[in-house]
Amino acid sequence: MNNAGIAPQARVDILDATEESFDRVIQVNLKGPYFLTQLVSRKMIDQAKSTRHENPKIITISSLSAYTASVNRGEYCIAKAGLSMMTKLYAARLAEHGINVFEIRPGIIETDMTGPVKAKYDKLILEDDLTPFTLGKPQDVAAAVSAIATDKFPFSTGEVINIDGGFHVRRL
Repeated sequence: MNNAGIAPQARVDILDATEESFDRVIQVNLKGPYFLTQLVSRKMIDQAKSTRHENPKIITISSLSAYTASVNRGEYCIAKAGLSMMTKLYAARLAEHGINVFEIRPGIIETDMTGPVKAKYDKLILEDDLTPFTLGKPQDVAAAVSAIATDKFPFSTGEVINIDGGFHVRRL
């Protein structure tokens, strides 16, 4: 499972973001998972050839930031959008080997990363109807990982599972 995620050291407008911050976030949040998945995929393919390996899976944790513009942390959004494409690419490439690939896309989850901006999110949820629910919990994401890992979706690959309290539902 790919679960790399760091925020920029400072939330700044994309017009003020530094190359150093961009490189750091992309290195950890996108480049690391990309090459880890490459390494693990090769091992899974080798195992499938030599032994019976039951229902191998690759799970990547991305974020609603994969499709939601947040101009004060552009490098984070770009990295998470890259993970979404990575999921599709590996799903297409590994299907012939019976390796299922999934993306779990959490919404606003109560973690150390969201702690400093929790008041902002609470206000957006309450006043702007950002999501039908309050902040999610890490257990919500873990439940999705568990469902995939225990083969609850054997005929799926390249799927995105939103764990976002309905954030992705467009409403008029």
